[in-house]
Amino acid sequence: MPDPHARRDRRSTRAGLREAALDRLIEPLLTDAGGAGPAFVVDLGGGAGTLSVRLAEHGHDVVVVDPSPDALAALDRRAREAGVAERVRGHQGDARQLAGLLDRPVDVLLCHDVLELVDDPAATLLDVAAVLRPGGVLSLLTAQRSGAAALRAAAGRVEEALAVLSHPDGCTGADDPLLRRLDAATTAELLAAAGLDVVAVVGVPVLADLVPEAVLDAGPRVREALRQLEAAAGEHPDLRGLASHLHWHAVRRAPAG
Repeated sequence: MPDPHARRDRRSTRAGLREAALDRLIEPLLTDAGGAGPAFVVDLGGGAGTLSVRLAEHGHDVVVVDPSPDALAALDRRAREAGVAERVRGHQGDARQLAGLLDRPVDVLLCHDVLELVDDPAATLLDVAAVLRPGGVLSLLTAQRSGAAALRAAAGRVEEALAVLSHPDGCTGADDPLLRRLDAATTAELLAAAGLDVVAVVGVPVLADLVPEAVLDAGPRVREALRQLEAAAGEHPDLRGLASHLHWHAVRRAPAG
């Protein structure tokens, strides 16, 4: 019988690789945006605040906007337990309410795993751009069609892989929890149309979800090698198509004139 503890450890290893990759990508954005002081950060769809609380622990001021009252209650508990309740605020809402919920322009806006779930990704990015200060930073994480197909094919789920590539929105069918998975070219077009200039694109993760599970049981030395491999592969242009997600670093274009 498969060991359930081993399965949890593998999931934890994969989640930890993604978390470490995002921290590595986001930290310099916050440092640059905040200058000598804390950055004003909005986490759109930030849920229970796993990332937001970590950012508050590093001194940043964070507003989480999420439609779920249960998630916001969990955010409040997590922030109080971490001793950063004064730096984290939660508001129930979505992208359409952003402008009315905020009292100042945003330095950094996190929009992770959101465009896959909203009715209109183009409108969401316009709402996001409207609350960023000129030069403000968008950290966008999107589920990628090609990576989803690669992951399913590697797991032997060939029909699902074909469905992802064939479906106009990159879905496996009516029971797919996501409304869409995006192609890189489509995402770039959406960002440009919203007045956001792309600075960098990194795969998160690229290879970690494709390695055999036995690799995750091989001990700390191999897991550290996998972490280093992910760091290198994420920025490799020939490998990004395998990534399950892409992280987009974009900035709001300054007004003309």
